[in-house]
Amino acid sequence: MSATCPEGSASARAQRGFSIVSALFILVVLAALAAGLVNVSVMQHSGAALDLQGVRAYQAARAGIEWGVYRILDPEGTPGITLPSCWGAPEALALAQDLAPMAVSVTCTGPSATTELDRTIGVYRLSATATFGTPQTANHVSRTVEVTVSRCIDPANPPEYRC
Repeated sequence: MSATCPEGSASARAQRGFSIVSALFILVVLAALAAGLVNVSVMQHSGAALDLQGVRAYQAARAGIEWGVYRILDPEGTPGITLPSCWGAPEALALAQDLAPMAVSVTCTGPSATTELDRTIGVYRLSATATFGTPQTANHVSRTVEVTVSRCIDPANPPEYRC
């Protein structure tokens, strides 16, 4: 007697159906794995884009600080015996190219003046904040840079009056 089943028996039909179930199971597992990999890839790309926007926001804030320091120190300009005053409201700074989407606000407080010998030294505090995107959303980025700058006026050194 042989142990093989004829083709039309119930045992042979059950074995054929079992291979379809295992193939479907493998397809479902592979599809779930592919979906997970796509999700990880999308999250990595989103994170990299936010990192890039963060760097741009930092550079935009630094540009705002440089602009503010230039206004306080006035390297080309107007000699005077008095310290320059800060601007009143926060100034908005328009930038170009890759930094154009950033909203930059520069504030100045001071001068806090002191006298040393005959020289007057003014201390200013500058703060620049660059933002991108809408607050409370996933694409919002904000960076703030603060510096302290001093300017010295020497009345014994005309015409520049610089120390």
